[in-house]
Amino acid sequence: MASTSLPFTSVHMQFNSPNKSLLSSSSTTTTRLSTRRVVVRQIRASVSEKPSVPAPPVAVSEPGKTKLPLKKIPGNYGLPFVGPIKDRLDYFYNQGRHEFFKSKIQKYQSTVFRTNMPPGPFIAPNPKVIALLDGKSFPVLFDVSKVEKKDLFTGTYMPSTDFTGGYRILSYLDPSEPKHGKLKQLLFFLLKSRRDKVIPEFEASYTELFETLEKELAEKGKSSFQTANDQAGFNFLARAFFGSNPPDTKLGVDGPSLIRKWVLFQLGPVLSLGLPKYVEELLIHTFPLPPSLVKKDYQRLYDFFYESSGFVQDEAEKLGISREEACHNLLFATCFNSLGGLNFFFPNMLKWIGRAGVKLHTELAHEIRSAIRSNGGKLTMAAMEQMPLMKSVVYEGFRIEPPVPLQYGKARKDLLIESHDAVFEVKEGEMLFGFQPFATKDPKIFERSEEFVPDRFMGDDGEKLLKHVLWSNGPETERPTFGNKQCAGKDFVVLVSRLLVVELFRRYDSFDIEVGKSALGAAVTVTSLKRASF
Repeated sequence: MASTSLPFTSVHMQFNSPNKSLLSSSSTTTTRLSTRRVVVRQIRASVSEKPSVPAPPVAVSEPGKTKLPLKKIPGNYGLPFVGPIKDRLDYFYNQGRHEFFKSKIQKYQSTVFRTNMPPGPFIAPNPKVIALLDGKSFPVLFDVSKVEKKDLFTGTYMPSTDFTGGYRILSYLDPSEPKHGKLKQLLFFLLKSRRDKVIPEFEASYTELFETLEKELAEKGKSSFQTANDQAGFNFLARAFFGSNPPDTKLGVDGPSLIRKWVLFQLGPVLSLGLPKYVEELLIHTFPLPPSLVKKDYQRLYDFFYESSGFVQDEAEKLGISREEACHNLLFATCFNSLGGLNFFFPNMLKWIGRAGVKLHTELAHEIRSAIRSNGGKLTMAAMEQMPLMKSVVYEGFRIEPPVPLQYGKARKDLLIESHDAVFEVKEGEMLFGFQPFATKDPKIFERSEEFVPDRFMGDDGEKLLKHVLWSNGPETERPTFGNKQCAGKDFVVLVSRLLVVELFRRYDSFDIEVGKSALGAAVTVTSLKRASF
């Protein structure tokens, strides 16, 4: 899921879009935001030869606007070694991530500035970035004609390919690389071939989840949503994508725990696990964890996917991809991108809906049940199109807490990048970084930007804001293609997120939760479920 995280024809997914005119990629769309005119065009890949004479900077700006002042990018990187370590300690412990960025915005009076990003020494040789922390400058990170995405999926460092069978996985490939288009096409094939299984397998897997929650509530008075969601999510993905039920195989119910450990070993340098500061610094932030410690775990996962995905491997060979490389990519796309996304986003969405209270719960229950009844009592794509509040709630979840918060791109050439207040010159080869929650909660784009507003994306005015929902490594109004880095499964992820809300309020009038912290997303404990009464 995440910056890749699967379309249902050769390029475009066949899930119905909430607004077909906005999602059209064949024409230029002009939309009015307040009194400003914004031209939005499809992002296309363009890799040109380096000129023999230095080219002038390329302006990343909107034509016809009042000229903004050209300013030097503020900020600095500090002393070698010392500066990156100080920024890392501030980021994880002394300030925390949000305050780390907020304090620098206030210090420099700019949403564009220079800083170091973790992990730094000794894992990342160059932690220097230019931060883009507003909704106007951030989207340049999606334009692969201006930024390179090679080996930047995890940021300023790349985990060893020993974690992925010795292969550089699709997520780490730039669109200019020949394998990128072939591997993305393989994922498109997977979803196209299995699209009819998504809704029924989700219903079956998440019925098991809700039964587990109810049983534990009856026995203990509370139930961890994370634990149940880990297993339900993995079972759903395996059944929907490959027609294989993990508990019936040698893998059994071990999949989620093996995946958690494997992901932790790769993402540890940019996570905080809540351990004592200096223990955590030494254990996961200073030196990379050795892949050998999860080799046996990964082999068990690989064996499951190799035995389950034969029809996809057959297609891979037609595309010139070996069965082995295809299998490693399918494992990564399913376990890291897709399951990782569900494990992060589903608890967070439950958190925001739970905090919104009974009024929203009642409105969702009425809308969802009425739409299903009017479609013969069956949940279909058509029925979900008749649930505007539910769709808006899901988009608002993606906006307020996007599942892939960090984005990176290396400037292919000299650029001029605009924030709301100024223009900044970026040199070829400099690393650009964006913290997406600051872009999608930009107060100059969204009113009440820090609040969860359930009906924000309803109606014509609400739908116009969808181009500023960026969770998929691109605007919600655009589609993944072979030539961009937008999440190949963008529409799939939106669909399953909608399905979670629908299945929840088909069964329950309301629910109560307790929310704690975890390394990835919220730790949600369900304390009550009120059965459907109408």
